[in-house]
Amino acid sequence: MLSGPIERASQLIQRVNPYFNHFAILAITAPLFLSVSITMSVQAQDAAKPPVAAKRPKTLESHGHQRVDDYYWLRDRESPEVVKLLEDENAYRESVMAKTVPLREKLVTELRDRIQQDDESAPYPNRGYLWYSRTKDGQQYAIHYRKKLGADGRTVVGEEELVLDENKLAEGHEFCEVADLQISANGQFVAWPADFVGRRMFDIQIRDMSTGKMFAETIPATTGNMFFAEDDKHLFYTRQDPETLRFDRLYCHRLGTNPDSDRLVYFEEDEEFNLFLMPTKSRKYIQCISMQTLMTEVRLIDTSKPEAEPVVFLPREADHEYGLDHLDDTFWIVTNWQAPNNRVMQCDKPGVDKSLWKEVLAHDTNVLVEDIELLKDWVVVVERADGLSRLRYRAKGDNQWKFIDFGEPCYSTMLAATVDSNTNQLRYSFSSLKTPRSIIDHDLKTGAKTVVKQDPVLGGFDSKNYVTQRIWATAKDGVKVPISVVYHKDTPLDGTAPLMLYAYGSYGINMEDEFIPSVYNLVNRGFVWGIAHIRGGQEMGRHWYDDGKLLNKKNTFTDFVACTERLVELKLADPKRVFAQGGSAGGLLMGAVANLAPNLYRGIISEVPFVDVVTTMLDDSIPLTTSEYDEWGNPNEEEYYRYMLSYSPYDNVERKAYPNILVITGFHDSQVQYWEPAKWVAKLRDYKTDNNLLLMDVEMNAGHGGSSGRYDRYREIAKMQAFLLMLSGIEK
Repeated sequence: MLSGPIERASQLIQRVNPYFNHFAILAITAPLFLSVSITMSVQAQDAAKPPVAAKRPKTLESHGHQRVDDYYWLRDRESPEVVKLLEDENAYRESVMAKTVPLREKLVTELRDRIQQDDESAPYPNRGYLWYSRTKDGQQYAIHYRKKLGADGRTVVGEEELVLDENKLAEGHEFCEVADLQISANGQFVAWPADFVGRRMFDIQIRDMSTGKMFAETIPATTGNMFFAEDDKHLFYTRQDPETLRFDRLYCHRLGTNPDSDRLVYFEEDEEFNLFLMPTKSRKYIQCISMQTLMTEVRLIDTSKPEAEPVVFLPREADHEYGLDHLDDTFWIVTNWQAPNNRVMQCDKPGVDKSLWKEVLAHDTNVLVEDIELLKDWVVVVERADGLSRLRYRAKGDNQWKFIDFGEPCYSTMLAATVDSNTNQLRYSFSSLKTPRSIIDHDLKTGAKTVVKQDPVLGGFDSKNYVTQRIWATAKDGVKVPISVVYHKDTPLDGTAPLMLYAYGSYGINMEDEFIPSVYNLVNRGFVWGIAHIRGGQEMGRHWYDDGKLLNKKNTFTDFVACTERLVELKLADPKRVFAQGGSAGGLLMGAVANLAPNLYRGIISEVPFVDVVTTMLDDSIPLTTSEYDEWGNPNEEEYYRYMLSYSPYDNVERKAYPNILVITGFHDSQVQYWEPAKWVAKLRDYKTDNNLLLMDVEMNAGHGGSSGRYDRYREIAKMQAFLLMLSGIEK
């Protein structure tokens, strides 16, 4: 199953990555509105018969209650019968979707035609070099480069050097993901972790840039989370348990030695915690963060003394979460101590009791503090108010806070990698549902803004042709839930437009109002596209998360239904062409609403869905389960068992009509095991009383994130969009 701390920590780690500027999928931009009529009947019997999984009942008992699982046997990954069933599912899906092949090819062409195929990322100065990456026409992956900078840290004085060509790295592999690149203090060594299976187990390789040669050793089976010490001799990295996949061990590798002799620096014994690494801005420390849903503990590794034992900054305490950074001999802490929405505090050394910390930014019941950025003369706070992220800043020693104005009703902003602290330039990204993402350098002293890079959208895209709105729905218990939508200005808002509504709603992870170029394949065909900011995220503050987890989890599902009904009520959706989509924990959401309100949706796309909640959470041998108890509850306690059982999609499949459903999974998924969606599909096939489509797409060479290559991903997107367009009666 998926791990919330892993999802949240990956967002933080991404911010310090100089390759933060990912290449987006750009969609078509020319308006295309078709008159449609839903006269076509898309029925499963029109194609080959679907696979039928054998029933092999297994009785599961907890708290005196028995459940019979007919498809428990699908957990056997090594079984040829299981593999054949999954392959048969793929063949059946393709037979049903055969009529959409021309449309899918058109969608792929449109995606490619609107992408600037030869593109370059925003460059980042780091360790005396300017680092950047490129994509080239026809190539799946990025190529990374650098140029030497002069003594001022800004002027380029060297020629372009090739660092890593991911396309060459991927040769001979059907899957290839490079998690991150890390650079030694002297800029001489570059390390990268690569996963060739999709199970998020990365092998680390190291290159000496002064000679161009690779180190002889490869560090196998890591999490991909790693950082160099400042002595240019040691690399810290984490590993996961090979069975549970919990990130539980921190190692130190000395360059040029056999990884078998690497020193185990720390082992996290508590099965509910995972380990993550993060450097401080001062580069004096690497943080080893033990993270659980409701608790944090940070150990500090002195990067100038890599062989010394880590020092605990503040011991873990129940319900205390904190994050920190360090610059100019001061620790800055974001903490929820006596502050549910977090506050910012300071201290001068590790081990100081939190009662002695100095408050910098007080708690606000209406504003959630999310992150901080430290520069030599400035402190920047990332926070969220009324569901939107915002940036506030002030000069150190000044109590006057200022805000950056973004000027749109629905938008997303986040910190990018401002690696050098000795600057007035704050780097951040900005986008909205209709504004392509820009990387911006903002001079905090003068207020001047410089757009370093804006993602190009070709084909005559003009944001003035689109409208974004923030809409509020009333939940079942009277709570107001925000919805963000985008549509073409010529789309009729009279109840005739198809709607696609997306949501996640778990782990306190927010769904940002950011530009998603592929969405315009639908928007330009007359769709209204929206995000439901349901409880379970933190868009409206910490209480938004607390009210959407554990024994409040059902609020997530009823919120989504309320958002859908509100958009139909406002005539932003054709009630006969309403679609929903979510992935991972959002896939659980899709399964729950399919049971809860099947007649509301024409179709549902459920990606890597966590749908077998009770069985998974009862099995601590399944990867990452034990770290999830504070999110979903521990079903070994009867109260949580009964509550989970009341909403678990797999356990609540009934003999009734269901919407058209497309289920997507990866055979090597390390977070939601493939058998959850496979079992769900098998049971739905047995129980559902309708003739609607039930299709499953099993990527046999990928994991939780789908295909690794960008062109392969285009085809996955086109496949999903063709499913929606087919059901909408839009054939071109």
